[in-house]
Amino acid sequence: MSMGWDHVEKGSMTTPRPEYPRPHFDRSHAWLSLNGAWDFSFGEPTLDRTITVPFAWETPASGIEAHWQQTGWYRRTITVPAEWAGERVVLHVGAAHHETVIWVNDTEVVRHRGGYTPFEADITDALTGAGEQEVRIRVDAPADKREIAHGKQRSVPRTDYDGVCFTPSSGIWQSVWLEARPATHLTSLQLRPSEDLKGIDVRVRAAGAHAAGATVMVGQLQVTLDDDGEGSTRLDIAAPRLWSPADPHLYHVEVILETPHGEDRVTGYTGLRRVRTDGEDILLNGERLWVKGVLDQGYWPRTGITAPTDDALARDLELARDLGYTLVRKHLKLEDPRFAYHADRMGMLLWCEPASTGTFTAASTVAFEDQIAPMVDRDGNSPAIVIWGLYNEEWGLDWDVPGDPAKQDAVVAAYERLAALDHTRPIVDNSGWTHVRTDLLDWHYYDESAPGWARTLAELERGARDDFPVKLGPDFVVQKALAVPGQPLRGLPNLNSEYGTGFTSVERGWHLRWQTQELRRYDRLSGYVYTELYDIEHESAGLLTFDREPKDLGGAVPAAVNAPTTLVLDLLPVAPGRDVLGGTAEVAVHVSHHGTELFTGRVRTAWGTVYSTEPVTEPVDGPAVEAKPFTLSDPATVTATLPDGWASGRLHLTAVTADGTVAARAAIDVDRSTAPHIGDDPTV
Repeated sequence: MSMGWDHVEKGSMTTPRPEYPRPHFDRSHAWLSLNGAWDFSFGEPTLDRTITVPFAWETPASGIEAHWQQTGWYRRTITVPAEWAGERVVLHVGAAHHETVIWVNDTEVVRHRGGYTPFEADITDALTGAGEQEVRIRVDAPADKREIAHGKQRSVPRTDYDGVCFTPSSGIWQSVWLEARPATHLTSLQLRPSEDLKGIDVRVRAAGAHAAGATVMVGQLQVTLDDDGEGSTRLDIAAPRLWSPADPHLYHVEVILETPHGEDRVTGYTGLRRVRTDGEDILLNGERLWVKGVLDQGYWPRTGITAPTDDALARDLELARDLGYTLVRKHLKLEDPRFAYHADRMGMLLWCEPASTGTFTAASTVAFEDQIAPMVDRDGNSPAIVIWGLYNEEWGLDWDVPGDPAKQDAVVAAYERLAALDHTRPIVDNSGWTHVRTDLLDWHYYDESAPGWARTLAELERGARDDFPVKLGPDFVVQKALAVPGQPLRGLPNLNSEYGTGFTSVERGWHLRWQTQELRRYDRLSGYVYTELYDIEHESAGLLTFDREPKDLGGAVPAAVNAPTTLVLDLLPVAPGRDVLGGTAEVAVHVSHHGTELFTGRVRTAWGTVYSTEPVTEPVDGPAVEAKPFTLSDPATVTATLPDGWASGRLHLTAVTADGTVAARAAIDVDRSTAPHIGDDPTV
């Protein structure tokens, strides 16, 4: 499987990431990529090395591959295209970690703080003549990242969550480019589906001397901007086609601004879809949405937090879809905006959230909140984004939301800031741990014990408990409350947004099967997010390797585990390869069906070898089954004994429709012995 590594080999001088970087605010008729080779040095600006932009200086793809350097200097010359004469020339940086200063011909043009947010500088007045111009950039990337937004990048001194962090990605890590625009120009294009899903609500902003009172064409409609350069309208659609995973239809909107400074033209797009919560359900276009998500941390082996190619961004979404997932949670990172673009066109759902800080101070709170408005402004048009996240597991809050009103206030402030900007999607305030003000009640729970997982899950879903155990150290387990007093624990969508355990990939496949089936047991649940899509550096928790290759999951097939129709077995398995001891499996089988129509069919059984994905014996028809959408079916009992002469085997169970179509698959590994083996779960 090619991930496009040939474009980013160490020292490569081919232009990387040549595609237009900003698909939601497209001015690609007048742009010039500045990606590629730049002069570079650390410390004093001697600039005696070469770096490949946009790859962080820790990465092989950059050609530098140096670590814990805190200041990098970049330099290159540019030539402004002659056809841009009379226009304003603007330098854009998609993202640079962490503090950036840019000079053009020794004139400072911009300073920016924040390693994940885009910024720009009008460099026109710093240009000298029509020939080559010099651009110099300094990026400071402190080793101590605790008070800045850094997500999963390591810090020295370390953060509380250092054990799940990775190599930093310092310096420029998203595309750099030039654009031409008039002095009076468009600055924002907000597109949202109308409440009745029969049109698009449009809001535009412009800046410049002639912005106030200017006329803007939005499609075929004429809009007059107010004194602040803002205007809004609605584009009616005669025969609206809703955006959904099954039909990811997009509507493109062109906006043209005409002033004495000339014409500015920008294109954006969105999809007609509505995400709402209704009691304990999440609704997409009025139909129940059951989240089947996977965690994606946005790292690549040789390029750090920068995707090696545009195709690599799309490929990760395709891989998630092939594994049966319908949503990707992009974890603690404002990803390259082309990631959302690919999700939009493919129909993959997204959960998006800003990067975390590492400790709770006034400065870190500001640094975290400063990401919220840019996140909404840049990505808010995306129909694929159905959930906004904020904090995660009290990271940047010193793991102490329940005990500190100031930290609770910070969570509420972040929620209110995001809700004021865009509440067209549910918002999660503090994913996984103690909630303060939230639209979704999610929780993160990891448990190596199959009985422990099933028991805790049952108690949570039946309301018998409102907390769960979290292991913060080898001998340190705390009971995390779902919410502080005052935040409702009922009447909101409830979902698990991190789970998955096992030391080896075979164990992880085993837990994937059995833990996911328990999540499917509870009709009131709104879904799950599995940890995680691929391995990263020391973290071997992925369904795929770091290079996005398949792993041996002991015969577990994620696409079957995550299928719309699955089998739920009333069984507590003993251990990988030995779910049932004694040679005979007698189990009650339920159907969990997430289609739109009644499911009717029959359970079939057949035998294969332990860890097999397909049986070798002829299938045997079992009991009939029937399941209503999002309602666990009544049990149907299946009994099967190992064939003569078999010491062990895998019982393959399928649910088939009347025409023989296989709609659901499950498996039970049966061992003829009755004595436990070393390593079997001692709680059984």
